[in-house]
Amino acid sequence: MSEAHSSSFWRAGAPLILASKSAGRRQALAQAGVPFESLPADVDERAIESRMGDVGADAIAAALARAKTLAVGAAAPGRLVLGADQAASCGERIFGKPETMENAAGLLRFLSGRRHRLHSAIALSRDGVILYETVAHADLTLRPLSDAFIDAYLEAMGETALTSAGAYQVEGLGAHLFDSVAGDHWTIMGLPMLPLLDALRRLGALMA
Repeated sequence: MSEAHSSSFWRAGAPLILASKSAGRRQALAQAGVPFESLPADVDERAIESRMGDVGADAIAAALARAKTLAVGAAAPGRLVLGADQAASCGERIFGKPETMENAAGLLRFLSGRRHRLHSAIALSRDGVILYETVAHADLTLRPLSDAFIDAYLEAMGETALTSAGAYQVEGLGAHLFDSVAGDHWTIMGLPMLPLLDALRRLGALMA
């Protein structure tokens, strides 16, 4: 899917490839004036997670971002490719995208009234080489949620609730879930924009 936008700051020639179908990530890049094409990665996230064993949320998010950029980059020689993914943690529990609506409901009941951390990873690659990667964090606290509210929220969200770590999207109906948020908007949306732009400048893809 081509979503290239002209930018007087862009120096890399061909647009950046975003290895994601996330509407939030596409919107963030478009608003920042970064020309890009969206080519979602075909990777088995559950298989990657299961192979990793007992590791932290940073490692899981970073591994998924790397897998996505390398998978898409294999079919795009010479192109700069951006992979991104998120995991979340609360105490000793690490979680990603819920697999079913029942999982989503249970996750929201667990997070109700609690603070958790989002781990947002990005990885840039070209020709099978990781050129840059990082993980940024945001801390979010859900307000106490009734079962009736959780049911109503998930009914309104539908299967979109299964596309994000934590079963929410803060930029949409997920805003109704929270008491407080500590962290930048882009990290919460799954694309740490300031470190990404800095990396693109250092790689010569953006005007310094």
